[in-house]
Amino acid sequence: MAAADDIALIKSQEQELVLPAFDEHVAFALGSSIYQRATAEGLSLVVDIRTWDRQMFFAATPGTSADNAEWVRRKINTVRRFQKASYRLVAERGGDAMFSEIVNAPATDYVIAGGGFPLRVVGAGIVGSLTISGLPGRSDHGVAVDALCDFLGRDRTLFALPPE
Repeated sequence: MAAADDIALIKSQEQELVLPAFDEHVAFALGSSIYQRATAEGLSLVVDIRTWDRQMFFAATPGTSADNAEWVRRKINTVRRFQKASYRLVAERGGDAMFSEIVNAPATDYVIAGGGFPLRVVGAGIVGSLTISGLPGRSDHGVAVDALCDFLGRDRTLFALPPE
């Protein structure tokens, strides 16, 4: 699939996977479903769900490290600043090494890598992020999208990026 096709599908994910509301109960339901999937499938990942001012869910499965939490922090910053999925930046920028210098987004605080997804709420816009770290970036992104599809009762196959 061409980068342009990925970008179009990710934009569709961002616009259509919108929560009716977001609070601690929603964060727990989303996070718990991701954790259960990860343990059932033997996936090593960290999941973080938050509003911009506070963390509402965090979990790590076996095989992760402090590095995964650091990647999560940088992905969250990227989603917050650019108001889009971090994997969309991968597709748009092609992993441009000069990205941090062009937009003054230092690599110590921002990263172009999949796994950060903006949480959009009806009538409110983007209020936070759902962020995954531990798998390859495209897979991190896919885990987040799958969880939102499941929570919203949407068909995963309509929103899934094809395998590379």
